[in-house]
Amino acid sequence: MVTNTKIPLQKIIKGDLNAFEKLFKIYYEELCLFAYKYLKDMDLSEQIVQDVFYTFWKNREKLTIHTSVKSYLYTATKNQCLKEIRSKKYEEQYIYHEKSIPGQNVNTPVDELNAKELNNLIELTLKTLPEKTRQIFTLSRYQGLKYTEIAEKLSISIKTVEARMGKALKEFRKNLTDYQQAS
Repeated sequence: MVTNTKIPLQKIIKGDLNAFEKLFKIYYEELCLFAYKYLKDMDLSEQIVQDVFYTFWKNREKLTIHTSVKSYLYTATKNQCLKEIRSKKYEEQYIYHEKSIPGQNVNTPVDELNAKELNNLIELTLKTLPEKTRQIFTLSRYQGLKYTEIAEKLSISIKTVEARMGKALKEFRKNLTDYQQAS
C-alpha cells in the first residue's frame, strides 16, 4: 500500500507514467475484486477498472481530489459499476417488455419494408451530416453516452455537443417529414 499518495499524484498530474503505473499496480487487482462484488462478472469488472484508470490518466491535469487517491478510485469504480447495472437493468426491462406484448414480434412484409426504408433513410441522413456531428450523434444515440461524456471524450464543450446534436436532430426531422409526406 502507498502511505503517501500525494507525491505520486503530483507526479501523475505532471505526466509521470512510472508513477501512474505504480498506482495502477497497487490498486488494479483490489479494484477489480471490488467491482466484481457489484457486477458478478470478472471480465466486465476488469473493463470497468481499466476505464476508470484510463479516464484518471486522461483527465489527470483537471482532477481535483478532495479525499485520498484510493477513495477517488474506489468511488469512480463504484459509480461506473452502478452505471453499468442501470444500463443492464433498462436493457432487461426493454427485452422483457418486448416479449410480453402479444404479437409484438410478428412483422408483416409491409412492416419489414417500412423498417428497411426507414433504416436506409437514417443511414442516408447520417452520411449527409458533417463528420463531427455524425460522430456526436452516434455516440449519443447508438452508444448511449450523455452529452457531458461526449464532450469529455471528444475534448469539446457541452454547448458544442448540444448545438451539433440539435443540427443532427433537425436534419433527421426534416428528412422524416419529407419521408412521411412522400408515403
